[in-house]
Amino acid sequence: MSDRWQLSVFADEIDPSLEAQIQALHDNEVGHIEFRSAWGKNVLDLDQEELDRAARLLKDGGIRVSAIGSPLGKAPIDGDFAEEQDRLRRALHAAEVLETPMIRIFSFYVEGRYEERRDEVVRRLAAMTEEAERAGNVLVHENESYIFGDLPERCRDILASVDSPHLRAAFDPANFVQCGVQPMRDAWPPLEPYVTHVHIKDAVPVDRTDQEPYPARVPEYLLMPTVRPAGQGEGQLGELLSKLAANGYDGILTIEPHLAFHLPDLDGAGRFRVAVEALRELLAKVPA
Repeated sequence: MSDRWQLSVFADEIDPSLEAQIQALHDNEVGHIEFRSAWGKNVLDLDQEELDRAARLLKDGGIRVSAIGSPLGKAPIDGDFAEEQDRLRRALHAAEVLETPMIRIFSFYVEGRYEERRDEVVRRLAAMTEEAERAGNVLVHENESYIFGDLPERCRDILASVDSPHLRAAFDPANFVQCGVQPMRDAWPPLEPYVTHVHIKDAVPVDRTDQEPYPARVPEYLLMPTVRPAGQGEGQLGELLSKLAANGYDGILTIEPHLAFHLPDLDGAGRFRVAVEALRELLAKVPA
């Protein structure tokens, strides 16, 4: 595998304990972590002592933080924006303590009212981006089912409308598959100029025939069973990696295993190992 590829992982899927997460990263020769939770607490809920402890453990373990895996924007668009701004400030503080410039965000639940709530989504993300810019951070928007930025055209609308280098795209091909989108045909062309971060997981299409069209929250029982290791779904991961290589991409590839449904007989460390090995198999095939 070429040295150009820097790998990271949402390590809280390995184990709630940060110490166990760090050990698994060492065991699999992964040098970064997408910090989402530790000791069973979301990063936004960690107090100062816990953040300092996490920073110390990561530094001592030689692990760098690729991004804060925050849940910002996983909230109803009609909710209290002041509360979301407070959560953003906690994320910015965590990013400072953990020494990372990037914070993963989402674009709010709109319950199918895309046109009606579009302007409010853009207003909120613009305000959040301005605050991130003042702090010297970059927000990376992850496309996900049931939020405003689920489909490529709405992701691009957000990014082009806010029009700031402090709001970029975290490209997640599996999430596009779950929305009925072919990632490299339909999503990559409009989003390519904005991609600075990539999430690695694969997926097969979701059967939504018996589901409510626009639930208030992401229905994990519906989406998680469709996730697969890289190269084993319809996310076109090989094509994506080849395109990134051709473009000289020097960012992070963050593994988001989500394999508990697919590989229920393995523990978190075992599922992580499968996910890492699947990605490395694909990377070995990418033209130099």
